[in-house]
Amino acid sequence: MGFEAYVRLSLGFEGDAMRRREFITLAGGTMVALPLAALAQKAGRTYRLGCLSPHPRDIQFNVRFFDQLRRAGFIDGQNLRIDYRAFASQIDLISQLAAELVIAQPDVIYAAGPEAVNAVQQATKSIPIVGITGDMVGEGLVKSFARPSGNITGISIFAPELDGLRQDLLIEAVPGIRRMAALADDLWFERVVKGLRGEAKVRALQEAARTRNVELSIYRVTRAEEIAATIDKAQASGATALNVLNPSYSREGA
Repeated sequence: MGFEAYVRLSLGFEGDAMRRREFITLAGGTMVALPLAALAQKAGRTYRLGCLSPHPRDIQFNVRFFDQLRRAGFIDGQNLRIDYRAFASQIDLISQLAAELVIAQPDVIYAAGPEAVNAVQQATKSIPIVGITGDMVGEGLVKSFARPSGNITGISIFAPELDGLRQDLLIEAVPGIRRMAALADDLWFERVVKGLRGEAKVRALQEAARTRNVELSIYRVTRAEEIAATIDKAQASGATALNVLNPSYSREGA
């Protein structure tokens, strides 16, 4: 597997190396199923799931997401009714779309992305919300991972607290790795590097890599247009794997 494939593995692009995306789909479907299951399935009852997402309902991620719900016993058109709202082309109406979902009184609301989670949070304080974002704490959506409080739970894909775990997984996935790179945007540097624990955080990542006989270099990227050149620079330095830290730029074209 070449460098490009490892980049794809880290970013979660479509292809054979999509373990993380599959995990997010599995975990997301499971987390939505949990509050539904807590209601105790009853014969003849139809459960209602509200969805607010920037993506169309028929994208592959959603196909797998709803399949995971089906495996948990919640089948669209049988005992599950899905009210799906996509807001990508009408971001200015996101608050209205969230309010419409709440009015329908679903059992659970699934929200994809910080804008969707925030809109649903503003619309209801009682209906369970399952959100998937880059970093719920950093985006101000919850106070902490351990105690999110209120009516929300979910998955934070690029939370700084998970940087080390993603690094370990990537090292495991790349046989014989000796040098690796990490891309970090301005948000990561502002929140982590400039924070009280910033230097310790960087040293911890580099030391964790060093204990695995891997040298880690962190590259700062301020715009999406800089990604290709930065990856070329990392590859030229000998890096054979890439970890992405809180990549707000990777979502610009989503």
